[in-house]
Amino acid sequence: MGTRLPLGRSIAGLAALLSLGLAGCSYSDASTQAEPAAAAAPTFSASPSAAKPPLDGETVRDSFGNADFYTTVAGDTLPAVAAAYKLSEAKVAGFNGLQPGTPLTPGTRLRLIPAGPMPGAKGAATVDANGIPTGYTIEPDDSLAGITYRFNLTQEQLAEANKVPFTYEKGNVFFIQAGKAIQLQKKPVDSRSGSGASVNNSFGQTVFYTTVDGDSFDSLGYKFRSTTAQILLYNPSLQADQPIPAGTKVRLIPGEVKIEGAQGTFTADANGVPLTYTTAPGDTERQVSFRFGVTDLRSANRPSTGTGGAWYDFTDLPTGELKPGQTISVALDKPINKPGS
Repeated sequence: MGTRLPLGRSIAGLAALLSLGLAGCSYSDASTQAEPAAAAAPTFSASPSAAKPPLDGETVRDSFGNADFYTTVAGDTLPAVAAAYKLSEAKVAGFNGLQPGTPLTPGTRLRLIPAGPMPGAKGAATVDANGIPTGYTIEPDDSLAGITYRFNLTQEQLAEANKVPFTYEKGNVFFIQAGKAIQLQKKPVDSRSGSGASVNNSFGQTVFYTTVDGDSFDSLGYKFRSTTAQILLYNPSLQADQPIPAGTKVRLIPGEVKIEGAQGTFTADANGVPLTYTTAPGDTERQVSFRFGVTDLRSANRPSTGTGGAWYDFTDLPTGELKPGQTISVALDKPINKPGS
């Protein structure tokens, strides 16, 4: 049903990696890196959804709508600017090398983010013509908290910019690797993108998405946390240098593509959503879960009685290796319950 794909390859270098990067999947291999998005200059006009502060000067926002700079007008004060952006006066003053209480001259461009390297984010950053940070190289001892604070991003936004599941970034798996170059912004995408129909599994993970006009590899990547290399691998009919036609049903999990640690066969419902899986030698809970977009495999395989864990058997419990030849459920709404012992 597919090609055997060894773990440990970088998606950036090899389109064949399938052990990481599934949109929203909680089971991933910490050693693998997702394909970074190319640096680009996002649009920095004020986000329509962002509440306009009670100030009359110009605000420069990043691709997520976060305010990074503000240009003062007559009557502005440091306390007023700080309050408008939910910062302390001391922070705004510190970001700009000022003392709290310093009068502001109209036309002063104020930073609303830290000015440079700091504990937890000591590496070099690239910026665009507006001063918005677009890329960053991780240094030893950097922390997720330091990176998100320095660049005025949430953890979820950082994950989205790099097209990886939030679980990577939440666990300091993907981002905190010395020497790794990460993206800090999204590329601009068509405003029409992302409105197509989705087919989800019972865990709420999207298995298929039908594209609309304006959808692109980038828009799908940001929405579903899936790199272009992964989308191409799951959908051999698509081409990287060609637009995705509207009405295309795009697969967003490996599914048909076998991966190391999930080499068995499966059944699916009429919509193509996987229902059951028959294990093969070397299969692990984590990789089976990744292949089918499962966030809690054990909950789909509880014993009928008692309070024990999943009923299926292991060959090696510490590594999660499953005994081959077992048919287990990969659907929460259609569990396979075996009698408790």
